[in-house]
Amino acid sequence: MVKAYDRGFRALDGIDLRIDQGEFVAVTGPSGCGKSTMLHLIAALDTPTSGAVLVDGKDLRSVHDLSAYRRNYVGLVFQLHNLLPNQPVLANVEVVMFGTHRSAHERRARALDLLARVDLAGREHRLPAQLSGGERQRVAIARALANEPKLLLADEPTGSLDSVSARHVLELFQSFHAEGMTVVLVTHDHGIAAAADRIVEMRDGRIIGGVARTGTAATVPAVGPA
Repeated sequence: MVKAYDRGFRALDGIDLRIDQGEFVAVTGPSGCGKSTMLHLIAALDTPTSGAVLVDGKDLRSVHDLSAYRRNYVGLVFQLHNLLPNQPVLANVEVVMFGTHRSAHERRARALDLLARVDLAGREHRLPAQLSGGERQRVAIARALANEPKLLLADEPTGSLDSVSARHVLELFQSFHAEGMTVVLVTHDHGIAAAADRIVEMRDGRIIGGVARTGTAATVPAVGPA
């Protein structure tokens, strides 16, 4: 898979990667190596220049409603939480459930359950500015889980957090993975990456290695053709 931009610059230069259902994979590498670009392609926030992204055997190029794919299949967490600043925490989680089959009562109940899950019970009516950075990121995680995604994608979710908050966020990802969710986490922090089942290392738009948590070399078969 290739993603090229103006003047021939290749953010991704021939990527072949398979991530199995239920895996927890950390993608590491220096800034600008292409790891966030790859995550954006999996999330259908961008499209490859050549090659394909296959999810559950389906080529994303054949998916007509990518908004529905992102809403119903993928949960996204970014380094910056991207919360609605003038809306309370509860509304920030509920908002992604509009347009689904859930009633207003069901949306509220789901949001309250998720906020309790990320240890934010009692803060439902606060505005984002009234929360700490770690708490805002936990709201973003609750929001990402609102529509029960099969795939949780996180782009440097601990990059702007202190070590205690980062550990709390990482423990949440580990608990979701333990329940069977597929988790792909982009990070430059090797301490965070060490919690994953597998570490994929990138450099200059290419995958240069993969290591399982046991320390043995891991194969990296294809998600989509290069």
